[in-house]
Amino acid sequence: MAEGKKNWIKKAIPKGNRGKFKAKAEAAGETTREYAAEKKDAPGALGKEARLAQNLMGMKRKSKMYSHPSSAKGM
Repeated sequence: MAEGKKNWIKKAIPKGNRGKFKAKAEAAGETTREYAAEKKDAPGALGKEARLAQNLMGMKRKSKMYSHPSSAKGM
């Protein structure tokens, strides 16, 4: 994997801003998904945050129960 692409999510969300978009959604009385869909076309930082939130919510997580064929020793 390329070095620049390894931790792009950490770089996209500064430490001080983690959870702020969710807090904005809760203050508006909506879920994060609903709020992101509503604000995705907003100008400036809010629209950028909404598009990033949609992108991150659309990503699939890898299962931690991954069994690699070479890890099945003795079977």
